[in-house]
Amino acid sequence: MKIDRMPLTWQITSIGAVSNIATGKLDANAAVQGGQYPFFTCAEDISRISSFSFDTEAVLLAGNGFFGVKWFKGKFDAYQRTYVIEPVIISGKFLYYAFLSLLPKIVEKSRGSTIKYLRLGDIQDTSLYLPPAAEQTRIVEKLEELLTDLDAGVAELKAAQKKLGQYRQSLLKAAVEGALTADWRKSHTSQTTKPAESGAQLLKRILHERRTRWEAKQLAKFKEQGKTPAKGWQSKYVEPVAPETAGMPELPKGWVWASLDMLSEIQGGIQKQPSRIPIINKYPFLRVANVARGLLKLDDVHEIELFAGELERLALRKGDVLIVEGNGSLSEIGRCALWDGSIENVVHQNHLIRARPIVMLSEFVESWLNSLRAIEKLTKLAATTSGLYTLSVGKISKIPVPVPPMDEQVAVVALLESALEGQRDQDEAIKSSLKQATAQRKNILKAAFSGQLVPQDPLDEPASALLARIRAERVKQGALPKVRKSKIRKDAACVMD
Repeated sequence: MKIDRMPLTWQITSIGAVSNIATGKLDANAAVQGGQYPFFTCAEDISRISSFSFDTEAVLLAGNGFFGVKWFKGKFDAYQRTYVIEPVIISGKFLYYAFLSLLPKIVEKSRGSTIKYLRLGDIQDTSLYLPPAAEQTRIVEKLEELLTDLDAGVAELKAAQKKLGQYRQSLLKAAVEGALTADWRKSHTSQTTKPAESGAQLLKRILHERRTRWEAKQLAKFKEQGKTPAKGWQSKYVEPVAPETAGMPELPKGWVWASLDMLSEIQGGIQKQPSRIPIINKYPFLRVANVARGLLKLDDVHEIELFAGELERLALRKGDVLIVEGNGSLSEIGRCALWDGSIENVVHQNHLIRARPIVMLSEFVESWLNSLRAIEKLTKLAATTSGLYTLSVGKISKIPVPVPPMDEQVAVVALLESALEGQRDQDEAIKSSLKQATAQRKNILKAAFSGQLVPQDPLDEPASALLARIRAERVKQGALPKVRKSKIRKDAACVMD
């Protein structure tokens, strides 16, 4: 989108020309609970640490993961993949807001297939439109005025969204722990109305079906290979892991605990590797971004190359539960959603784990996994490396799942769906308002960094003089970077995109 020309008192430079850029030296696991100083990693949340390596004003940019930008002034430490960008002479807050504006362009340069990352050059070479120092101050003051008001509105929307989330969690808790169907159970106690089988009897049926499916697959393999089943081949069946029920609530009469492994077929996904490029036999490929908590987001579905036999083995089926195995935010680890079957021949990445319920209602399993009790269990199991929290098929297999009678599962799902219908409408309205706020923030930043937010003052020291002072300071520091001039546009009157 074309906008007005850059003001005459501004200069085109680069991020690397006006800042010193370093990275932290520590592993993400160096964080200490209750530490005295902030510890910036590539996770969204700021950790704490008991020592510091930096005592300065800096912009902190996560070099991988969610590429978050933060500003801090004082003593802190940083993870080895977090960029510490220290302004030279220019306003630190101005540089921070500039990064917020430039971040989409910087992220476009990221590399990597599974976990995207940024190189130092990606940041250093990014063009920066630099106003005079006095105008930087005016821009920051105006931005903080406008964005403070905008942030207040966003905070109100998020507070309302949080209340809706709490309401949803209370409904999920009531549903998956038996409170929602308490009246239903009271009305289904007679010989003619009580469930045909208890939860324990249902679990026994599920375990029988689980083994039957395994045996059928083994026999199919023998047949495909032209082999006669070996003596005692059934003894190779691996019994499912037992559930870890410590701290779990007492279940209603007729319900039992089982592990997710007992109740479903669990499988990991595909890692997107160079060997899968170019994409010739392309198939839809779901990523972590496509799975929200209880909701699919299918507006941006990627594609992947599949090899012989992979589609038959890995294709999703309607009712499969997709669980997020890796995430930069601990609160988002283990979130899951039901696959709705809306896209044919779709597979999923290795940071999603598929659970295919056996006999159990998929809707009930998904509701349990997204409930607070299960979330707490999953987050305790999550490990963290490099600022990324991860689970595994083995850990997810141990998650306990309540097993009500099948008739009661049907009642739970129907009552829950009815109760959540109005909540979803309100949530969508809030999401729409938050999108509008995001667009407004983008427009404000765009105006700020194109010279349209505050008036220019011809008496200001021009940015050319400011750059000269910065270069002199960089020479004095012995830190003048080798800027690749071809990366910087020279025409001061060029039109910005």
